[in-house]
Amino acid sequence: MDLKTREEVALLHSRFCASLADPTRMLIIYELSDASRNVGELATRLNIAQPVISRHLKILRDSGIVVSERDGRAVYYRLSDERVVQALNLLRSMIADQVNALAKIV
Repeated sequence: MDLKTREEVALLHSRFCASLADPTRMLIIYELSDASRNVGELATRLNIAQPVISRHLKILRDSGIVVSERDGRAVYYRLSDERVVQALNLLRSMIADQVNALAKIV
C-alpha cells in the first residue's frame, strides 16, 4: 500500500473512531443492535430528546455506521455492520481488565 493510500485509510479510520467516541452514540448503537428503530423509538428508549438523537444519527449515518430506510413517513435506522458492536464489546472488555487491574493495586 502506498503512502497516500495509507494516509487516506488512516483518515477514514480516525473519522470512524471519532464517530464512536460519544456515549450517546454508543447507546444508540447498542439499541440498534437489537432491532431497527426510528428516531422517536430511540428517544423514548434512551430518554433523550428527538433532536439530539437525530443529530447523533446523522453523524453515525455519515460515517457509515448506520443506514436508514424509509417506511411511509417514518425513517428506520439499523446498523450497517454488526461487527461495530463486537468492536465496542472488545473495547469494553479491555477497559474492564484495566479497571480490575487498578482495583487490585488499590
